Parts: sequence; structure tokens; C-alpha cells
Amino acid sequence: MIIEIFQDIVCPWCRIGKKNLMDALATFTAEPVEIHYRAYQLDPSTPADGLPFRESMMKKMRADEDRLKGMFQQVTDAGKAAGLHFDFDKVQKSPNTLKAHQLLAISPLEIKKDLVDSMFQAYFEDGKDVGDLEVLLDLAEQLGQNREQLSLALQAKDGLESVEDDIEFASQAGVTGVPFFVINHKYALTGAQPAATFSQALQQISEEKS
Repeated sequence: MIIEIFQDIVCPWCRIGKKNLMDALATFTAEPVEIHYRAYQLDPSTPADGLPFRESMMKKMRADEDRLKGMFQQVTDAGKAAGLHFDFDKVQKSPNTLKAHQLLAISPLEIKKDLVDSMFQAYFEDGKDVGDLEVLLDLAEQLGQNREQLSLALQAKDGLESVEDDIEFASQAGVTGVPFFVINHKYALTGAQPAATFSQALQQISEEKS
């Protein structure tokens, strides 16, 4: 079974949806599963050096401080239910995530899951700027990657074509929000579904094949 996850690193619901999927996969034994992480940008117009987080969120959501606080609390509560911690008080910047997607595209398959998790944690728990090259290189280096080689590869725009292909595919397929999950190139699930919903879908799809 192949599961493609369209996501953005600054999307909290992507983090929650991914965690719920992984929880479902922990008990799914019907067949082997291959995960492919596909790039999506919530706001590709974000400048390369990012924007102030709260101000840009208020503008984007057309929300005042109180409404924004309520939205953050909703995400924090949903995250807690999934076993994840969010600390929006630490988040200072809305970054452009193109380099983060590039890094993920050129990273070895065996570290992709951990790299995605570490990016999410760095942004939503530690308030780090995941649009910053040095921050991204720190995360990759912690997972055993060669910092200098990766830096040169990213500056040479390695992986960029793959990222652009993902974004174009999502646009052509009518994907307007993430997380978006495509199973076996045929079935789609959208949003941060509960683990039980993922489990049921995976089981049904597996049974249909057999």
C-alpha cells in the first residue's frame, strides 16, 4: 500500500493528521505500507525571509487577537488529544516553507519521517524558523546528514523540481487544503481525520484489493 501525504510544515492540522495516521498504521498489519511525503504550500507568496507570525495570521484569517487566541486553543486541544504539544506563544515567524520541502525531497527515505517530525516540533514547540537554512541544516545534521553537502545541494536548488511537481500536481488534482492523503493513487482522505477513521479506511482499501 502506498500513502501519499500532501502537507505543509507550518500547518498544525497536518501535524495532527500525520500523527493520527501513524497511530492507525501502528495496528495495521494487513500489508506493508510505503509513505511518500508530497509538498504543498499554504502561502507560496510568503517572502523568503518570512513574515511576523501573529500579524500575518490575523490578516490571513481576518481575526482579532481574541479570535486568534481561540483558534490556537482549538489546535492545542486537538493536538493534546493526539498526544502532541503546541506552543503558539513561541512562534514568532510565518516562514516560506519552500526550502523545508526541498530538504525533505532530497533527504534519504529512511529519515524522511523523523525529519518531518523534527520540523514540526522545531516550529510548533520550539518556535524555530523552519524557513531558515541554518535551522533546517541543524535538524538534518541531528539525523546524521552531512551539513556541508546538504547546504551546497539546497543552494544549487536540488529537489526544487520535485517540490514544484508536487505543488503542480496538487493544483491539477483540485487539492485546496491540507493534510490531504492519497492511498494507492486512487482513494483520498482530507483533513486531520481521527486514527479510527484512518484504520477503517486502510482496512477497507486493503480488503478491496484482495
